Amino acid sequence: MLTSFMLQLFLYFPEDKSEYIPAGITFAIFFIAAIFVFRYILKVSKRESQKAKALEEQLRRDKVIED
Repeated sequence: MLTSFMLQLFLYFPEDKSEYIPAGITFAIFFIAAIFVFRYILKVSKRESQKAKALEEQLRRDKVIED
């Protein structure tokens, strides 16, 4: 009983649906920013992977590490 009452406190559905507009705009901005950050992280990760692979190959050529 108490749990359902506590959950109802957080539910608010306004009659004037124009109150959803700022939330939608904010969501869109953060969603687009999240996509850009995700793609940036993938790009940096790929670049770091290539650097690590090149370093590993160089160390193999210099006989510092073996298979």
